[in-house]
Amino acid sequence: MLKRNFYKMLCVTVMFVFTAGLTQAADLLKPFTLASTGSGDVASTVADVKAKLGGAGFEVVGEYTPYADATIIIVTTDALKSAAAKSKFGGYAAGQRVSVTRVNDEVQVAYTNPVYMANAYRMSVDLSDVATRLQSALGSMKAYGMEKGMSAEDTREYHYMFGMEYFDEPSLLAEYKTYDDAITAVESSLAAGRGGVSKVYRIDVSGKDESVFGVSLTKKCSSDKFVMGHIDFRSVRSTAHLPYEMLVSGRKVYALYARFRIAINFPDLKMMGDNSFFKIMCAPDEIEEALTLAAGAKIVEEDF
Repeated sequence: MLKRNFYKMLCVTVMFVFTAGLTQAADLLKPFTLASTGSGDVASTVADVKAKLGGAGFEVVGEYTPYADATIIIVTTDALKSAAAKSKFGGYAAGQRVSVTRVNDEVQVAYTNPVYMANAYRMSVDLSDVATRLQSALGSMKAYGMEKGMSAEDTREYHYMFGMEYFDEPSLLAEYKTYDDAITAVESSLAAGRGGVSKVYRIDVSGKDESVFGVSLTKKCSSDKFVMGHIDFRSVRSTAHLPYEMLVSGRKVYALYARFRIAINFPDLKMMGDNSFFKIMCAPDEIEEALTLAAGAKIVEEDF
C-alpha cells in the first residue's frame, strides 16, 4: 500500500509540474501574431485585410509600403484611444499594426500582439479585448517574434541588456510653449520631409493633449529599408515592427529610443555577427537625429 501511494503521489506531482509548465508557457507573450499565409498578391490581400478590419470595427488610419512586397496597415478604435489616455505615454499603443508581406511565393498576414504591446508600454489596460477582435477578424496561426516569449512582468521591465534604455527613457526631441504649437511644428516638418521623415498616420488620444504620429524613415542608416534589411530575416517576417512613432505629449515631442524600440520587437536578435544589432549600430543615433528634425528642432553639435 505504501509503495502504491508513493507512485500515486509521484504521478500527481509530475502532472502538476507538467500542467504548471503548460500554463506558464501559455502566459508567455510574444510581439506578433501570424494570422494567415497563402498565395496571391500583396495588393489584393491588403484590400481583403482592410475589408475584414473594417467589418470588425477597426478604423484604418494609415497605410504604407516601406519597401517592395511589404505593406503595413495601422488601425485604431475608440476603445484603444480611451485605453491609451489612462496611462503615461499610452499613445504609443493607440494604433495597432497589421502587415502583409510576400516571402518568396507566400503572402503572410500578421499583426502586433496588443497584450504584448500593452505590457511593453506599461499600460493600465491589457488590451486583451483588442487581441480577441483582431484574432476574430484576421485569424491566429501562431505567436512569434521570439523563441520563448516573456512574462507580462518581464515585458513591462524589458531592456535589451545592461546600459541600454527602458521604456521610460525616451528621446526628448523638442519642446514647445503649448501642445498646439508642438502639433503644428511636427505636422509642418513631416510635410516638408525634414530628416527624410514623412507622416504615415496620426492618432489623437481621447480627452488628453497627446497624439502619436507614425512615420516613414527613408534616409541612409535610419531608413526602414536599411534596418529591416539586416534584422528581419527569419522565414516569418516581423514587418509589423514598422512604422516608427513620434509622440506629442503635452508640449513635448518624444520618441522611444531605438535601442528599446527595435529590441522590444526583436528581443532574440544577436548582438554580434550576421543579422545582428552590430549591423545596424549606426541606426539608433541617426534615427534620433532624423526624428529630431521631424519634430521641428535642430541638431545641436556637441563640442568635445
